[in-house]
Amino acid sequence: MDEKTTAPHSQPARSHPDTPPGKPRGRRSRSRRRRITVLAVGVLTALLTLNTVSVLTQTADASGAHLVHIPGGDLNVVQDGPPDAPTVVLIHGLGGSTSWWAPVLPALRDLHVVRVDLLGHGGSAKPADGYGIADQARRVGTALDRLGVRRATVVGHSTGGAVATSLAEQRSDLVAAIALIDAGPRLDAYIGGSFVDNLVTTPVVGQLIWRLRTDSTVRAALSTAFTRKVAVPDRIVSDIRGMTYRSLTATDEASSAYLKERPLPDRLAGLGLPTLVIFGSRDRRWQPSSAQDYRRVPNARIVILEGVGHTPMFEDPDATGALLHGFATETAPH
Repeated sequence: MDEKTTAPHSQPARSHPDTPPGKPRGRRSRSRRRRITVLAVGVLTALLTLNTVSVLTQTADASGAHLVHIPGGDLNVVQDGPPDAPTVVLIHGLGGSTSWWAPVLPALRDLHVVRVDLLGHGGSAKPADGYGIADQARRVGTALDRLGVRRATVVGHSTGGAVATSLAEQRSDLVAAIALIDAGPRLDAYIGGSFVDNLVTTPVVGQLIWRLRTDSTVRAALSTAFTRKVAVPDRIVSDIRGMTYRSLTATDEASSAYLKERPLPDRLAGLGLPTLVIFGSRDRRWQPSSAQDYRRVPNARIVILEGVGHTPMFEDPDATGALLHGFATETAPH
């Protein structure tokens, strides 16, 4: 035969029909994967941005059963005991609510006890703004006026101590005496929160954690609020979960700003009020030794509860309740 036959294995290689000339298939696949990765990152970024905006702008109406109507946001205020008895006002800390005072109520049963949910907390309204410490204090004062309270012993726990101090600064006619429970006197005395606390205040990550928060997340964030073993009631957990991200972080920022502007002992020193300071010797949020700063307040009584952490109302309710009862009785207007 004169014709030349080419064996199959010697035929020239042909490009894949979908591969353009001069562009290897592997390079094209890598390019496609890069485009998909960029698209996925873009979508994730967009979703995180939308979540951040949504969480930051979320608000909520008041839901409490005992509302005092105040322009800009109603407050949930609970009253216990004889209305004609000396009045004690209890103000919770950051993330708290009226529920945080339940363990000491039996010790105060013969007094007129007024528990307030601060703006953004518990059953009170959760607007976009109004969380400055002076604003919070002014709102508490307005609520007490509406209830007909004329003079009171005001008690504040942690951040609530800053609100109580501001109320005393504003309303000498209303505040007869002040008691502070584990209220950090100055900003640099802060030890720090839990790992979850720190993450919650981290931009983007914090908003995502808040969106996905569960009971377990909240309980983890509360870990440094107690030193002794405490059975944290479900109501406390649900109250925290019911907060908006804005109400939580704005109150935290406002408290820091208030302390940075002027420490609590310096604010109280010139007011001339009977002052009781209760501090846990094993507080994990504020340096226990900082309680001695309150010695700058003339005639202030400082009580250190041994083996107790940041929340004496739960960790030693008998001693805490007795101290508050005795102080309110001694300082009650006659």
